[in-house]
Amino acid sequence: MIIGIDIGGTTTDAIALSDGKIEALISVEAGDPVTAAAGALGKMMETLGASLDEVEYIASTGVGTGHLGDRLLGIPLVKVDEFTSIGTAGAYLSGIDKAIVVSMGTGTALVRVDGDSISHWGGTGVGGGTLLGLSKLILNISTISILTKKAEHGSLGTIDLTVGDISGGPLNGLPASATASNFGKVADDASDADKALALINLVCQTIGVMAMFAARANSFSDIVLTGKLTSIPQVKDVIEGVGKLFDVRFHIPTHADYATAIGAAIHLYNKERK
Repeated sequence: MIIGIDIGGTTTDAIALSDGKIEALISVEAGDPVTAAAGALGKMMETLGASLDEVEYIASTGVGTGHLGDRLLGIPLVKVDEFTSIGTAGAYLSGIDKAIVVSMGTGTALVRVDGDSISHWGGTGVGGGTLLGLSKLILNISTISILTKKAEHGSLGTIDLTVGDISGGPLNGLPASATASNFGKVADDASDADKALALINLVCQTIGVMAMFAARANSFSDIVLTGKLTSIPQVKDVIEGVGKLFDVRFHIPTHADYATAIGAAIHLYNKERK
């Protein structure tokens, strides 16, 4: 059994991999990376009803990995580059071996995958941290679940300026509904639900367009989205809109929110099989 662990700033994810198949996924919260990794490993063993001696390796990745040694609770630990983990997971989960893989975390990373070649292509500081920060500033909401619930009843019509608002209809191939300016038409009677939806739309459209540019630059047609933001209910609709507008295919595979931990484990699994 291989345990993949992704140590983030506030959340640590862990997955269990047996014979190349995902057996379980868990998350824990802890500030200290070593405490977080040990806690994730312990919670995973409890979830599986397994013992530590059943774990052959730990594949660790994420921003906190540098704080770990070469063993965790006596188990050999292998550190896997985060971009390698992201790219490996995107290809494994989607079944697509030529794509831009996007990690939608606190910020956003773009990883180019072309067969066995995986490389960091770029990124943006716009991500989940942006969404939470603006949500707290504008709405005094600091929890994603509360923000997405609020957004369920929102409308972009009182917040965003569209192509149709400017031209009266479609313009040069752009549909009237296309966004001309995020937050470019804030009405006095815009509700908190409208603002919540517009914030999600702003962040997701920005990430989607960035990913589209990366795909076009590499002559790719597929973009795989991973990371915690993919679990937001409104993300799919926003991203599908970007895909239709620019003729690219977006994919959100199962377990996308645990992708980096999965990628670390799969990378080590494949390496050990060679």
